[in-house]
Amino acid sequence: MTDAYAPVLERPAPTDVARREPIHTPPFSITPLQDAPLGAQIQGLDLAQPLSAATVLRLKAAFAQHQILVFKDQQLSDRQYLDAATYFGPVFRSEADVPVLASTEQGQTPDIVLVANIEGGYTGSGELTAHSDHHWTPYPSKASFLYALEVPAHGGDTYWSNQYQIYDELPEALKQRIEGLQLITYNPFVRRLVGGEARLYRDPAVPPISAAHPHPLVGTHPETGRRFLYLDQATEVELVGLPAEEGAALIAELRAHSQQPRFFYRHQWSVGDIVLWDNLATTHYRPAFDPQSRRVLKRISLAGGRPF
Repeated sequence: MTDAYAPVLERPAPTDVARREPIHTPPFSITPLQDAPLGAQIQGLDLAQPLSAATVLRLKAAFAQHQILVFKDQQLSDRQYLDAATYFGPVFRSEADVPVLASTEQGQTPDIVLVANIEGGYTGSGELTAHSDHHWTPYPSKASFLYALEVPAHGGDTYWSNQYQIYDELPEALKQRIEGLQLITYNPFVRRLVGGEARLYRDPAVPPISAAHPHPLVGTHPETGRRFLYLDQATEVELVGLPAEEGAALIAELRAHSQQPRFFYRHQWSVGDIVLWDNLATTHYRPAFDPQSRRVLKRISLAGGRPF
């Protein structure tokens, strides 16, 4: 692994924010993605430079509206990447006893995670089913960034869903059935440690693989107030208070509805792309791609709170 792609574990000192002169950001455009259920593209903005207050507020408003922002043609150091990301909030750090992607044996997580199929990278080249990052933790992340440094000539695309739309288009009777239900999403990284058969729904005859952190099956977004379906596609789950057979059937029905292609945007990566996504109001997945094709991206996740 080259130093350029080493995960950032240190907590670097903050940059000096005292400035005598006001920051001026050159004009840039925000354009909704065409023929997509969510997302907007940002052109003409250099995230390596400090952003004005007006620019940050404009970007945050666009993010709340579109759920995904695609920043084109970026070239950032790790320090610049962290500086740009933290305009939107502090970095997510999991509790030491709750493993997440790239957790060390001591329970630390790097601020920047190497999402790559090279030495030292994580996620490889296999399929990643639709999921929300850190869903199984007590305080899931609210948003994440991915920065593309190397991409395959073919494949390696990422798909994002619109969880607002998925909820809005549920039949009214089904909305009433799931209102107020609490969902436990079991930790897939613990499953990898303990082994055994991966499940879509917890078998009550088998002890749970990890601690339970129930969250609403239908969440309310803390910034927009909109309702969203908070459900991964293939992670082991359990609905609190429902018989297992009834719960499994309900989850299967919701997952079948959620995986319709019309709910997803497909992003074909270019070097220099940075995608920011809402980790509550979207899920994301990646089909398998040629393991001989290098795919190197860097992820930063932002701290969230208890879903409600």
